[in-house]
Amino acid sequence: MRLDLFLKVSRLIPRRSLAQEFCDADLIKVNGQKAKSSKEIKAGDELEIKRRNRLTTLKVLSVPDKKQVSKEAAANLIEVVGEETLKRRVRLTPPAKT
Repeated sequence: MRLDLFLKVSRLIPRRSLAQEFCDADLIKVNGQKAKSSKEIKAGDELEIKRRNRLTTLKVLSVPDKKQVSKEAAANLIEVVGEETLKRRVRLTPPAKT
């Protein structure tokens, strides 16, 4: 199953188009490497999702056969391995006035 579709089906990201944007912005890694939205996902893969100031590490337990699964089944697709808060970036210069 494609990475963008898996992110949607597992309910980690609400829309497939948003999952594609995350991949294009290099906010998603699969097994430690930046991944395109077309990357094939399989059980045992490790995903890293960066959102704002949070990095979530997940393990893929299973990949569904269908494009739609129930909420209960979606929860059983992944296991959260770790979650860390990233430091906020501090702006050294004041914002430009327009």
